[in-house]
Amino acid sequence: MLGWSVTRYDTFTFCKRLYYYQYYGNYDHEYSRHEINTLKKLTTIPLEIGNIVHDILKTFLERLQRSAKPIDQNRFFAYSKQLTQRYSDAKKFFETYYGEYESIESLEMLYPKVEQCLINFLESERSDWLISRPEEEKSKWVIEPPGYGKTTINGYKAYCKVDFLFPSGKNLQIMDWKTGQPHMEKHKKQLTAYSYWASDKFNHNPALINCSSAYLFPEYHEMDMSLSHEDILAFSKIVQNETFQMWEYCIDVEQNLPKPKDAFPITVSINKCNTCNFKQLCRR
Repeated sequence: MLGWSVTRYDTFTFCKRLYYYQYYGNYDHEYSRHEINTLKKLTTIPLEIGNIVHDILKTFLERLQRSAKPIDQNRFFAYSKQLTQRYSDAKKFFETYYGEYESIESLEMLYPKVEQCLINFLESERSDWLISRPEEEKSKWVIEPPGYGKTTINGYKAYCKVDFLFPSGKNLQIMDWKTGQPHMEKHKKQLTAYSYWASDKFNHNPALINCSSAYLFPEYHEMDMSLSHEDILAFSKIVQNETFQMWEYCIDVEQNLPKPKDAFPITVSINKCNTCNFKQLCRR
């Protein structure tokens, strides 16, 4: 049975054909599994910058858990530069596959923003606050937990994986790192899902769970949100309705078997196609 997530439903509403290739490409009879999977794995410069920054901050927080020694910033930024190069070398980029660039020069095209995001974080009050936490408190941090954040919302399977969760007095605080522009509606929905996951996993009062989208570029700032029990109940209805919509494109809901590809129409918006990994398959 399919599991709801913010990303999955966003893909579903963006373009049904994209949704088919992304989640049901193995059932396609027109194109090979290899071709579809190659396109599915394409990354983009903005997406890869986000991946790199997330993984560096994960390493940074795990380092704070192990040691109270000051961070050696020269080593920290040398590591971030090496990671940027290694990640870029291992990926195929949308921008080169579709001819926007001949090649990706990671230290020129990715690293400057990666570095600025990290500088903004290290110079923030949030960073100082985290560094100053006592060892006992740091031991309770949850940093990108393993798996996909599987949970149930109103009885429906869902995936809500947090970046960082930690206790703050009687409250739980969730941080979600963002390297792109604020998207209030989408990001609030993500934070609501994370709150639901934390409430369920830790049996915690949702009114005592605070969430923040931490925007790392062009400067550091946080968008804060807390939820009431009523907010959680309202969100569970949204997840139910969105799950039902996606189920309508299955011939077998329990086995998550899709209808034929023709049942997944191509978007009417050509502009959307310009950013789609699978645009060559639709011949637009």
